[in-house]
Amino acid sequence: MKTLAIDTSNQTLAVAVVDGHQILGQSQTMAVKNHSTALMPAIQQMMQMVDLKSNALSQIVVAKGPGSYTGLRIGVTTAKTLAQTLDIPLIGVSSLKTIAANCVGTTQWIIPLFDARRNNVYTGIYQWQGNILTSIVEDQHTSMDNLLAFLQKETNGEVLFVGSDTAKFARMIKEALPQAIINQVPIWDYPSAAVLALLAAQEEPVPSIHGFVPSYLKLVEAEENWLAVHEAGADAYVEKI
Repeated sequence: MKTLAIDTSNQTLAVAVVDGHQILGQSQTMAVKNHSTALMPAIQQMMQMVDLKSNALSQIVVAKGPGSYTGLRIGVTTAKTLAQTLDIPLIGVSSLKTIAANCVGTTQWIIPLFDARRNNVYTGIYQWQGNILTSIVEDQHTSMDNLLAFLQKETNGEVLFVGSDTAKFARMIKEALPQAIINQVPIWDYPSAAVLALLAAQEEPVPSIHGFVPSYLKLVEAEENWLAVHEAGADAYVEKI
């Protein structure tokens, strides 16, 4: 089964083509300034490099969020268009899970982080159980203070934080959880499209390609302001930690 995987959910632009468990090709760059103009050329180049035509693909996998609102829209829209055009399944995988999956060989809780500004983060809690990366606490938008308080209560502090934004919170983490490990393997802090493709084996295709939308986990500021005035619908975004 040949899979095209796409991740533009944050600064990284990652593309891979995988056949079963065999990686045919992958690219990853953190220097792209505009995913909207760079993504399709990156896909076309990758397909040419691995000598595949688009009709040879069996499925499309995309990082569904959380992450950059713009980046998510670009990646998800491109993936949906390709899946609909080729009439093949589309699978969405958590952007946080993709980062956590880099941390192979670890047994402790893995805490992937994306900066959500104003001392807030997008995060989840994952753990390898055998060969399956299991969600312990679902992805969410929460304050760093709430996350650290939860970990102080529920663990002995021996957890692993991963993600390029973790450095911004390193002092807070070490003050609250002296035994916590902050990832020191740079490549683990960034999404791999090949890892994304392999994670798709644990997921089901989306039931409706047309109805598939990114997992933003947080309303944009304009929507938050509207809800504050109209006092409706905010319960969908309540923090769970």
